[in-house]
Amino acid sequence: MRKLFLLVTALLPVVLLQAQKKSFSYDQAFKGTVTNISKPLPSIVKWIDDTHYLESIKEGTEETGKSFSVDIKTGKSLPYTGTGEKSSTVLPVVKDARNITSSPDGKRIAYTKKDNNLYTTELVSNKEVQLTTDGSETILNGYASWVYYEEILGRASRYRAFWWSPDSRRIAFMRFDDAQVPVFPIYWADGQHGYLENERYPKAGDKNPEVKIGIVSIEDNKIVWADFNTKDDQYFGTPYWAPNGQFWVNWMNRGQDNVKLYNIDLNNGSKTEIYDEQQNTWVNFANPEFFESGKGFILISDKTGWRQFYRYGMNGKLVNPVTQGDFTVGEIFKIDEKANLIYFSARKENSARFDLYSATLDGKKINRLSTGEYSFTGMNLSPDGKYFITTYSNISTPPSSVLMDMKGKIIRELANAKGIDFDNYQLPKKELVRVKSTDGLFDLPVLVTYPVNFDPNKKYPVLVSIYGGPNAGTVYDSWRFTPVEGWWAQEGLVQVSFDNRSSGHFGKKGMNYIHRQMGKYEMEDYMACGRWIKQQTWADTKKLCITGGSFGGYMTCMALTYGAAVFDYGVANSSVTDWQLYDTHYTERFMDTPQENPDGYKNTAVLSYINQYKGLIRIVHGSADDNVHMQNSLQVINKLEDLKKHFEFMVYPGERHGIAAAKGLHNRTEAYNFYYKYLLGKEMPAEFWK
Repeated sequence: MRKLFLLVTALLPVVLLQAQKKSFSYDQAFKGTVTNISKPLPSIVKWIDDTHYLESIKEGTEETGKSFSVDIKTGKSLPYTGTGEKSSTVLPVVKDARNITSSPDGKRIAYTKKDNNLYTTELVSNKEVQLTTDGSETILNGYASWVYYEEILGRASRYRAFWWSPDSRRIAFMRFDDAQVPVFPIYWADGQHGYLENERYPKAGDKNPEVKIGIVSIEDNKIVWADFNTKDDQYFGTPYWAPNGQFWVNWMNRGQDNVKLYNIDLNNGSKTEIYDEQQNTWVNFANPEFFESGKGFILISDKTGWRQFYRYGMNGKLVNPVTQGDFTVGEIFKIDEKANLIYFSARKENSARFDLYSATLDGKKINRLSTGEYSFTGMNLSPDGKYFITTYSNISTPPSSVLMDMKGKIIRELANAKGIDFDNYQLPKKELVRVKSTDGLFDLPVLVTYPVNFDPNKKYPVLVSIYGGPNAGTVYDSWRFTPVEGWWAQEGLVQVSFDNRSSGHFGKKGMNYIHRQMGKYEMEDYMACGRWIKQQTWADTKKLCITGGSFGGYMTCMALTYGAAVFDYGVANSSVTDWQLYDTHYTERFMDTPQENPDGYKNTAVLSYINQYKGLIRIVHGSADDNVHMQNSLQVINKLEDLKKHFEFMVYPGERHGIAAAKGLHNRTEAYNFYYKYLLGKEMPAEFWK
């Protein structure tokens, strides 16, 4: 009895210590009140020289906003008196100008205006020159058509479709003719009568904009047009000003299974083929990384089924593969021609982790430079290639910024993201597991976040958050935690994310399965993961909820129809529901056109499985969504109404693809209410409604 008393007494401080752990308040989880669990890491701006780097303090201390020169050997830091990053030119304000961009020599700016023409202004004289004259509602010079902005040039372009030459003597630009692109009407309910916003949006199988590539001379304003037939069904990717004054154009056919690089003659627009790649499913645009010497370039291709590096001469002749194997390479950080090395990230040891590697340019040797069971990000290499600064973490280890040598040895820890209260909160345990796909071909990554004080003998509701699009995985072995996540762990929710075979974990080989049937295998993989969850002792088998937006909304709608035997609840935001309703470039890349693949479109449409619907779905959409039109959700709810099915629907007037501000807060609050009501089985706390 005395031994038992002593044991209990010995354990009492531990029990009391655990009991004193803090919980997350509503304000911390949902209003941003500080927790001091984490602190920001300093920003490593650049290397000043081989033994000093420039560090910028972001926030949280009295040194916020200051920059320091840090000695790598001693760690001693001194206020930096240099210029730091190259200062950017202060651009003048030009009425109605869009995407004002300075020339490399800083003497001129280029921009487009609302008349959809391209202009330049000489800064010294303030003389404006109009470079194109045929701009109109449907002719866009240097300003991207919607499908190019969204799918090819990217949102970061802000619709800019012109590029200065390095010598500032020319501007290359794209000219778009939208005249034959169908108009999709977006209804706005404002005022007494409302109005229509007419969007030139090519849905799968529709006519695309006709595109010309022009190169205009600043000296005489003469435009040379690249020798392409504008009537051909084709796409153009971001062009490149190559070394030695060359201009290269990225070309792809409408079927997106053939990509070519052309060198364009700046005098007459004639083209010379540099590179040609074809695949049976789809290809990516060719994005060359040029050597500083101008004697060659590196290209990334997944033609073997895995994304790898290849070395080419400037004439387009393959020199050799630089990397080979069943793994995925990522970003190139440095090409050192003198040392015959390339430095890059890759997911080689583990598809859920990123590491730093070097490889010889002849492809004969590859080395992992980072070490341990961690994922590494933010690699910053010293000029002499002897050191690198990086941040590492895994699902149970908060980020640390460190200085390492090229043998993987940590020279010094620069900073740790742990805040002063990190150990004072009950943080949920996380586990990354692999679940076998139904056909036995893939070990699918699943990340589970358990409730605090988890008891495997209890039954917990499960909330699955997904995206699911091609090469867009979400499950990685790196630190990821927010107070919101902590709140739901306190409330007793198991939080899960998982990736399917097309997520990038399994290379292009995994992605190829979805060709002409996008949505089928992804859903089958999610169902396999869902079944695994329901087989766990801790899972409430009647409370498996899935949620996502955009492609994740599509997956959610499919989960409550095609996968209704597995999933019980769903919250679908801004969902695609039929690939015929989405744009040409994205959809046809994976599905081909509806005319070429009618069965594929039918077999992946939510409406094809609407009769299998059961459980409860909450459907959310912005009325002015110009990316995934609300038409998608309306067609689904129309059929659910005809079938006399119970569901929830919320429309957000005037909201685009991302529902934000007050409407975004309302949307999140209503979703939280859904979780409380149907998963947790209790009233949502009153704070949420205040």
